[in-house]
Amino acid sequence: MTNHQAVQLLITGKVQGVGYRRWFEKEALRLQLLGYVRNLPTGEVEAVIMGQDSQLAEMIRHSYVGPLRAEVSNIQQHVLDPLPAMTDFKMLRG
Repeated sequence: MTNHQAVQLLITGKVQGVGYRRWFEKEALRLQLLGYVRNLPTGEVEAVIMGQDSQLAEMIRHSYVGPLRAEVSNIQQHVLDPLPAMTDFKMLRG
């Protein structure tokens, strides 16, 4: 039995205009996560990630660092229940 979980992340700091979404998408695909990442009009980045507990923990750890020019100040985490219906990972625009 697999232990899948979904988490919504709200990432704040210098995370727009620095390649954060593209970096996040590559990391999520490398870890075989499902979900999406997108910029919010408030200047934050929102991500929903779904996968095994260990995959999620690794993604969240890496998210605090991000790409070279990013400066992450905080990541709010909210567990989603029930699990959303997702079949892939994508970077959303706008």
